[in-house]
Formats: sequence, structure tokens, C-alpha cells
Amino acid sequence: MATATLTLMTASAFADGSNNGGVSNILNGQVNLNNQTATLNLNTGNVQGNISGGAVAGGNAIDITTMNNTNVINNQYVSTQNIDSDVYANINNVGGTTDLTSQSVCNSASISMDPTSTNVDSTQECKANDPSATMQANISNTNNDVSLASTAVSNTFEEDTNAPYGNVTNYQINRAAVNASTTANLTTIAGNVSASATAIGNTGQIIHYSTAP
Repeated sequence: MATATLTLMTASAFADGSNNGGVSNILNGQVNLNNQTATLNLNTGNVQGNISGGAVAGGNAIDITTMNNTNVINNQYVSTQNIDSDVYANINNVGGTTDLTSQSVCNSASISMDPTSTNVDSTQECKANDPSATMQANISNTNNDVSLASTAVSNTFEEDTNAPYGNVTNYQINRAAVNASTTANLTTIAGNVSASATAIGNTGQIIHYSTAP
């Protein structure tokens, strides 16, 4: 059985937070000027259980969670040649499920807050030449489901809060070609098969929950 990390990295290059009287002021500035490459080569057979594997490449990522009134300024910038994730797999005779992912993200920000008031100002710019996620898989003789997914994203932003007063300013600039590909040869699969390739320039999700009775 082979297992690799599937979750996007959430370490910050620079983050300054202060808490004073129930107020959090968070300044995050991240600049990435070099290549990121993640490769998984997986060759396995005769596995009674499940197989899970993946490659993840990321430029900048930040995950912020607070319970205070919060002010966030987030700036993420990438200028590099490549952010690439590649998965190569040859798998046969598997008793359980098979789950493979290839994920490449230029800039990622996730902000979750549960206070009275919030202010978020976020700017993301991706100038990488080629954020790309690829997968080549040969899979045969499995007794359960097979899931294959390649995802490449330039900028992704998520913010959620139940604060009755919340302001969000979100700027996303993509100057990169974004590519995702999944190539699979499957034979004798007893379960369901799911295969996808997704390439996205900019994506954002903003959720403000109602606190009214």
C-alpha cells in the first residue's frame, strides 16, 4: 500500500497577528519566486486493502481561523516558471478502493471567523508560466471503486463568517496558463469509476451566515 499527502500545504511565508481586547489584526504577505514540483511514482500490486496516493504542489497558502473581531490583509504573489504536480501509477489486483489525486495551486487563502465584525482585503496574483496537474494511471483487476482527479488552480479564495457586519474586498489576477490532464487505462474494475481533470484561473467562495433569530 502506498499513501501520500493529499491536502494542500497551509504554511505561511510571513504572517503577523496581534490580539488586543478581542480584536485580531492579521497581516499576511507571501512572495514565491521559485519553482515547486511534486512527483509521485506508484507501482504496486496484490493489495488487499485500499490505495490512496497523491502529489501536491503549491506556491503560497494561508489558513486563518479566529473567534475575535478580525481585520485581515492578505497579499499573495507568485512569479516563477512552473508549479507542477505529476502522478504516475501502475496498479493491479486491489481488494479495496483506489484514490489518486494530482493538485497544483498557485495561491490559496482560507479565512474563517466567528465574531461581531470583520474586514477582509485580499489580493492574489499568479504569474507562474504553467501551474499544471497531470496523471497517468494504468489500473487493472480491482474489486472496488476507482477515483482519479487532476486539479490545477491559479488563485483560490474562501471566506466564511457569521458576523452581522462583514466587509470583503477580493482581487484575483491570473497571468498564467493553467493545465490539467488525466490519462487512464482501466481494465476489470468491479466498482464505480470516477475520472476528472479540472483547470481554473480564479475561484472564490464567500459565505456570510445569518445570525437573525
